[in-house]
Amino acid sequence: MFSGMALDYIDVGPGLLRVRHGGNGPPLLLLHGHPRTHMTWGQVADLLSARFTIVCPDLRGFGKSFQPVDSENSRHSSKRAKALDCVALMQALGYRKFAVAGHDRGSYVAFRLALDHPEIVTRVAVIDSIPIVEHLERMDWHFARDWYHWFFFAQPEKPEQAINADPRAWNHAIRPDIMGKEAYDDLLTAIQNPAVVHGMIEDYRAGLSVDREDELQDRVAGRRITCPLLCLWSTKDDLERFFGDPREIWRSWATDVTGHGIESGHHVAEENPVDLANSLRRFFEKG
Repeated sequence: MFSGMALDYIDVGPGLLRVRHGGNGPPLLLLHGHPRTHMTWGQVADLLSARFTIVCPDLRGFGKSFQPVDSENSRHSSKRAKALDCVALMQALGYRKFAVAGHDRGSYVAFRLALDHPEIVTRVAVIDSIPIVEHLERMDWHFARDWYHWFFFAQPEKPEQAINADPRAWNHAIRPDIMGKEAYDDLLTAIQNPAVVHGMIEDYRAGLSVDREDELQDRVAGRRITCPLLCLWSTKDDLERFFGDPREIWRSWATDVTGHGIESGHHVAEENPVDLANSLRRFFEKG
């Protein structure tokens, strides 16, 4: 995976981001979800690198990137802070404008990038997500039952204690046969590091505090994404079952929304990299 690409640590101000980058063509930033690292994108990156210059970082708090200091409302783990890291990263690599795709928690960073930096982001793809505030306002007891980790992770100390007691058991669903050995080994290193576990949990604490507040303020102010937005979702996951067509929800937040489902479970970059890469290629080539 990541054939011919460089692996670097780049200073973005508050700390160093681990980043894989390389390829040919316009820059495309790919952002991972929980509890993954940038390695989740390896197969997709190889499929896209002939047409795009791929940039895949570990987000702050994840993988081998820096750990932000703890702060009130977990603000240093907010999606706005992570978006600023991404802007600094792309500028350090020489890119004034770029396209971005994010999956799961990474999609919230992509969302924040497109909303806060319209002069920089040319196109955005969000995968397996709707805005956090939309989740919270539309949820029912089924969501609370099946996505309980959102609310468990918001509690102080207990999530870290539970995960660190047996990281492999907590993350029992990870599959080396689908991920590939290099990505699997990288993920094992991450989930067995208590500092990284804390950083990943802080991402969720920020989601239910500062990120939610930021989205509420955006909605009150009528702020919307003005660049083209691609909404993709995994048809074997439960986003559509809980919330209906996610494109309709994103149309309240963006002026130009297209998208479709992809036959896959939640970790689509690993489970169906070909269809995902083809969908991203078609969308981003239009830019």
